Amino acid sequence: MTGTDVRKETEDSGPGGYAAARLRLLTEGARSGPPRRTALSGLTDDWLAGLFDAAAGAAHGVSLVAVGGYGRGELSPRSDLDLVLLHDGSDPGAVAALADRIWYPVWDLGLALDHSVRTPAEARKTAGEDLKVHLGLLDARHLAGDPALTAGLRTAALADWRNQAPRRLPELQELCAERAARQGELQYLLEPDLKEARGGLRDATALRAVAASWLADAPREGLAEARRRLLDVRDALHLATGRATDRLALQEQDQVAAELGLLDADTLLRQVYEAARVIAYASDVTWREVGRVLRSRAVRPRLRAMLGGGKPVTERSPLAEGVVEQDGEVVLARAARPERDPVLPLRAAAAAAQAGLPLSLHAVRRMAATARPLPAPWPAEAREQLVTLLGSGRPTIEVWEALEAEGLITRLLPDWERVRCRPQRNAVHVWTVDRHLIETAVRASEFTRRVSRPDLLLVAALLHDIGKGWPGDHSVAGEIIAKDVAARIGFDRSDVAVLSLLVRHHLLLIETATRRDLDDPATVRSVAEAVGSQSTLELLHALTEADALATGPAAWSSWRGSLVADLVRRVRAVLAGDVPDEPEPAAPTAEQERLAIEAHRTGGPVLALRAQTEPVSDEDPDGDPEPLGVELLIAVPDQPGVLPAVAGVLAVHRLTVRTAELRALPLPDDVDDDGAVLLLNWRVAAEYGSLPQAARLRTDLVRALDGTLDIAGRLAERDAAYPRRRGWTAPPPRVTVAPAASHHATVIEVRTQDAPGLLYRIGMALEKAGVRVRSMHVSTLGSNAVDAFYVTTGTGAPLPAGDAASLAGVLEETLRG
Repeated sequence: MTGTDVRKETEDSGPGGYAAARLRLLTEGARSGPPRRTALSGLTDDWLAGLFDAAAGAAHGVSLVAVGGYGRGELSPRSDLDLVLLHDGSDPGAVAALADRIWYPVWDLGLALDHSVRTPAEARKTAGEDLKVHLGLLDARHLAGDPALTAGLRTAALADWRNQAPRRLPELQELCAERAARQGELQYLLEPDLKEARGGLRDATALRAVAASWLADAPREGLAEARRRLLDVRDALHLATGRATDRLALQEQDQVAAELGLLDADTLLRQVYEAARVIAYASDVTWREVGRVLRSRAVRPRLRAMLGGGKPVTERSPLAEGVVEQDGEVVLARAARPERDPVLPLRAAAAAAQAGLPLSLHAVRRMAATARPLPAPWPAEAREQLVTLLGSGRPTIEVWEALEAEGLITRLLPDWERVRCRPQRNAVHVWTVDRHLIETAVRASEFTRRVSRPDLLLVAALLHDIGKGWPGDHSVAGEIIAKDVAARIGFDRSDVAVLSLLVRHHLLLIETATRRDLDDPATVRSVAEAVGSQSTLELLHALTEADALATGPAAWSSWRGSLVADLVRRVRAVLAGDVPDEPEPAAPTAEQERLAIEAHRTGGPVLALRAQTEPVSDEDPDGDPEPLGVELLIAVPDQPGVLPAVAGVLAVHRLTVRTAELRALPLPDDVDDDGAVLLLNWRVAAEYGSLPQAARLRTDLVRALDGTLDIAGRLAERDAAYPRRRGWTAPPPRVTVAPAASHHATVIEVRTQDAPGLLYRIGMALEKAGVRVRSMHVSTLGSNAVDAFYVTTGTGAPLPAGDAASLAGVLEETLRG
């Protein structure tokens, strides 16, 4: 159907014809993107003009005006219609009746309408009081009626905007900053708001408003394409959901990707992130230019008076060879020759980061256009400038983003392309892969005094997750890439070996410390063999902490830090040759010994609850300690079924297990008995409400151990009362046997989605399999449970290989059910 046919049907059939034509336009596959938005706007224009003409007749002094997104001709399938009925004030009653005859047909079709009835003077007055109204008027477009009335308002609104720019633009910038703080950054969110988040459609509109002020202009390259991409995604989202939503929720991403003809949801997110990055960078550059212009205007009259009317001379302060500071930005010196100086981009970036200043857009673009590629291997200066850039702390991020916006990063490090804007579908991670790598380098810069080779630490931080752009284990793939990159950067053979080892084992310390029994000599020896030297160990320790801190709040705590530090201390001793093969087990604390004796004496469980807090940080010594949850100590005579009983009771009382350890505690020598007591040291938190009393927990634990408390039934009743919500489908559980992890037990690793009663189900499966849990190490990272169970046969020996594999299969099947 042609545009003429659509208009003819709309005119002939009224609202019904418009609705049918609109539906056909939105469902036909031939048109999408800008052509469909233009066609939908044109179709709607014709319909509304028809409504106006039918109702207004030959009336003068009144017009219908589209503003905002509709004024720009950017109607998405579920967009609001932003309309202003403009009139000269000569007949308010007739205008009110006209408004009803236009608004009601729109409402009758179920279309969202944002409407107002104003004279030009009222519209200008409202715009002067409400920034959002003024922004909408900047895109005013005539639909029907008196065109002179519309043209007059548009001209006046633009003139007002330009005259008031010194006041309105800072107000607009503050509005954008408040929205960014509230909605987050579009380029990193797993469920982003395409309109409101930083780098979204609102920011693109704000850049248009800045350009309309004639005060500054945004960098144009790639901006229109980025905006078009976000509009296309919003169109597909509206069609997929049937709702006027801008939130790209996880459960809709596959359908939206299919609507756009993309491979999968990750491809969709990556394109969204790339578009958001372009808009966010353009916003940074533009607002910086606005600030510079406004400061210049404020200072210029005073300078002219002081200089007798002469033109002020702009100061340029040297920062490095070929690099100077001017007007609060880092620019190239007049004598700089990027085409002859391949190190200049890194030198300029390092100087900018060290000075805490942004790189000017002109300088970056000039270097991107003219700088020669670095030879391989890099000269020593280039490597040193990269290390300086990475070690400059928080300012590194803005400088790195400026280089990346113009393609300089992928030119320097081609492997960066695979991780650029790559999403991480893990609730623990708050950044995309590339931003996480830079955040890790920023964190590592705080630890450079802890290591003898800070250059290796910073480069390892930059490369540790570089393998996430490749299939398979990212640590294994990253080791290969790191060898190539390190050699290209110019490190010698021994340094290349260290860097590749750090990348290969960057998860070794945190995974071992939280999932393995550190009292088992095999655990410590395996880490020592992998690390190889004291200097590499100190680098790996600093990298581990920087990586965790850059991941997100759930990845690091004082508790995890203490476990890693304890492991490092033990490994350091092994590397120094100071540790016996079979160290004595750690002695119980006085409280643990007291609970064990009481449990032995009473023949039942004994509990102790104690609140835990994060220590006050050195940066804020006056701050309050952060609550970590509650430490639950349980001592119970060694007997079958302890693990599922305790886990089940906690689940029944809606207590979430954050970390858990279980071990057998020998009774003191002065106790006349050869038995043992199981000691459980768990950190728990209430799902909501307050914690139950220890006495209630003990009573239910006694009943669970003697079989009179139906834990499975109680949990099933609760699950039935809360139907499953539609949402993201978690990846399937994975249960593996860790080879050679212990000489004394078989280590079963469980990785799955955390859920109420999870530990109870695992405990029951282990109990039915007839194995004994010698110790366990449970941790929860966001919504992911990562647990390790040291199990033995009834006689205390490790499981035969076949039995261990069978047990892993049973556990995995149990968790899938």
